[in-house]
Amino acid sequence: MPVTCVFGAQWGDEGKGKVVDYLADGADYVVRYQGGANAGHTIRVGDESFALRLTPSGVLRGSIGVIANGVVIDPRVLLEEMELVAARGIRPEDSLRISDRAHLVLPFHPPLDRALDAARSDAWRVGTTGRGVSTAIADKHSYDGFRVIDLMSERMRAERLPYLLERGNERLRTAGAEPLDLTATLAEIESWVPRLRPMVCDTVALLHRAREEDRTVLLEGAQASLLDVDFGTYPFTTSSNTGVAGVASGTGLPARAVDRVLAVAKAYTTRVGRGPFPTEEKGEVGRRLQEYGCEFGTVTGRPRRCGWFDAVGVRHVCRLNGVDGIALTKIDVLSGIDPLRICVAYQVDGRVIEDFPADPDVLGRCEPIYQDVPGFMESLTDARSVDDLPERARAYVAALEQQVGARVEILSVGPERTETVAMGAPGA
Repeated sequence: MPVTCVFGAQWGDEGKGKVVDYLADGADYVVRYQGGANAGHTIRVGDESFALRLTPSGVLRGSIGVIANGVVIDPRVLLEEMELVAARGIRPEDSLRISDRAHLVLPFHPPLDRALDAARSDAWRVGTTGRGVSTAIADKHSYDGFRVIDLMSERMRAERLPYLLERGNERLRTAGAEPLDLTATLAEIESWVPRLRPMVCDTVALLHRAREEDRTVLLEGAQASLLDVDFGTYPFTTSSNTGVAGVASGTGLPARAVDRVLAVAKAYTTRVGRGPFPTEEKGEVGRRLQEYGCEFGTVTGRPRRCGWFDAVGVRHVCRLNGVDGIALTKIDVLSGIDPLRICVAYQVDGRVIEDFPADPDVLGRCEPIYQDVPGFMESLTDARSVDDLPERARAYVAALEQQVGARVEILSVGPERTETVAMGAPGA
């Protein structure tokens, strides 16, 4: 399909980077359309691993990476990643395009983000990554944002930027944080201009031309749909629309431009930070999943909370986004666990519910209703076709498909890009 949207179906860390890297073989453009440096996508190629926070995953496959207007860009992070990409022999000037409409994370945004979250009461502390994404998005919507096109303007740097930095310092002082050295900060920002300028362009026009020319475009979401600011577990969410709803506003492409929607789900469930998690396992199963799945955050290094697959949440996501298929990751981590459990409904306040509640208090009281499926003992990492999978692993996949109402089309059986099984599209 010329335009495919790939995003996470749970609370993040589903393995979107690997899936996009897998699909990017032959893709013309890979586009980040929302979020910022608060998301980390890890790609493993042989013995090498690459953790990218802003750069679209497909650049390592030779695709053009596009950071679209819906992304808030931290130039400090982006410049580090440009050096990483250049060390691989890939020229950022050739492989990367940056939207002139994208907003910037200015140097006061990360410390302000951390200070504001620390000031919240313990019950309502979000557990933000502290990367300044929420504060930059808040400034965008309150007309105090600073865009890439502004950064490229000498007049805007001279007239508007000092005002924004001074105002940022006032907010830092009010929040009890250390203010910035304005002279040093202005000098640093000035140094960004020549390094970023060669990649800056009108990405809206670029993507419309790509679509008119029938180019292959992968739209890469960050975070995940249960962290969506409108449809996730608010306020324990991220600050943007993470699924298909974010595509039109985040790229300038019309919603009908998306030809295919692929949700990435882990074969179990994880969550970083605060917020309700009905299937969380705090005992031996949770510890085993964390250890065998290497469940530590790409950006923060924080341990991830682990639990059984929550079909109620993923079903909610599939409905919201009109999902055509699922890429299921980390099924290999489940090898040796018997039985395997799938949450098919919740019980709360004496009633059974099959839909995902909006109220985080209600979700926090939900008890999972499980369907048990026999586990498999075999290692899956050498599987490269459906026929290589043990019968019980195939039965587990089939049970998930039935519960979420979408077909598994890609199965990841290990972290390396070749450790993947193409399950086949419907009708194949």
